Amino acid sequence: MDNKQLVLSPSPHLRGSNSIKRDMYIVILALLFPTAGAVYFFGLYVLLMLAVSIISAVLVEYVAKMMRRRPFHMDGSAIVTAILFVLVMPPRSPLWIVGVGSLISIAVTKEMFGGLGHNIFNPALAARAFVTVSFAGALSRWISPVHSLLADGVATATPLSESFSYTLSKPEMYKALFLGNVGGSAGETSALLILIGGLILIAFRLIKWQVPVFYIGTVALLSWILGRDPLFQILAGGLFLGAFFMATDYVTTPLTTKGKIIFAVGAGALVVLIRFYGTMPEGVCYSILLMNAFTPLIDRHVRPKVFGAVKKAKKEAA
Repeated sequence: MDNKQLVLSPSPHLRGSNSIKRDMYIVILALLFPTAGAVYFFGLYVLLMLAVSIISAVLVEYVAKMMRRRPFHMDGSAIVTAILFVLVMPPRSPLWIVGVGSLISIAVTKEMFGGLGHNIFNPALAARAFVTVSFAGALSRWISPVHSLLADGVATATPLSESFSYTLSKPEMYKALFLGNVGGSAGETSALLILIGGLILIAFRLIKWQVPVFYIGTVALLSWILGRDPLFQILAGGLFLGAFFMATDYVTTPLTTKGKIIFAVGAGALVVLIRFYGTMPEGVCYSILLMNAFTPLIDRHVRPKVFGAVKKAKKEAA
C-alpha cells in the first residue's frame, strides 16, 4: 500500500484571481477620473505634484525596504498613496511640501508600522494632517478653477469656508459642486468624477457599497436634523473622495460589513461635529483618522459568526 503523506498548509485554501497588485492597479484606474478632473480644473501644475509625490513615494519605499532588509515589490500601493495624497492637497502646494508629505506617508505611517497591511492610519490622510499642522501658512492658498462658474471675488474661497459666497442660484451652485467647478483640494471638488471612480471599485468588488452610502448618508441626515443644507454639505469638501477611497481602505478599517457600517456612521458624525462646532471648515480627514484609531476596538466587539458554532444555551434561572 502506498505510504501517502498528509500535506498541511495554512488557510486560506480558496484561491482566486485577485492579488494585491491587481487590486491596486484597479484603484489607480479608478483614481484616473478625479485625477483628470484635477488637471482639467486646476491646470498642469497638478501633474508636477503627482510626479513629485509618486517618485518620492516609490523611492522612499524602496529605501525603507532595503533598510529593513525586506524584499521590494512594485505592487502599486505606494502609487495609490501618492496619488491620494496629491488629490487631498491644495492645487498649488509647493513641490517640496508634496515631497515631504509623500515621505511621511510611506516612511512613517506605513513602513515604520511594518509595511503594507500593518499601518494603523490611512497613509495619505496622515501625511495630509502632518503637513497641514507643520506648514499651515504655505498651504493656505486656494485658487479658482480654470473654468470657474462662480463670480469674481470668491475665487480663493473654498465652499466650506466662512468667506464663501455665490451669485448663482442654488441649482446652479449644486451643479458647480457636482461637476467640480469650485475651489478646493486638487481632486476632491468633482463629486461626479469621484462617483465614477467609486462605482468602478464597487463593480470590481474592491469596496463595499455600504461604506460610502452610510458615510455620506450620515452627514446628510445629521445636517438636515441640525437645520443645514444637506445637499450642500455632501457635495462640498472632500466627503465623496473620503467615502469612496479613504474610508474603504482594507487595512485601516474594520473587517466585517457590520463593523464597516459602524465605522462609516461614526466618521460621518465626526464630520458634522467638526464642521459645525469645530474651528476647521472641513472634517473628512480627521474623521477618518479618528475612526482608524477605533478600528481595533470595533473588530474586537464585532466579530463574524464562526462557521458551525452553536451558541451556548442560557442557563435557566435557578
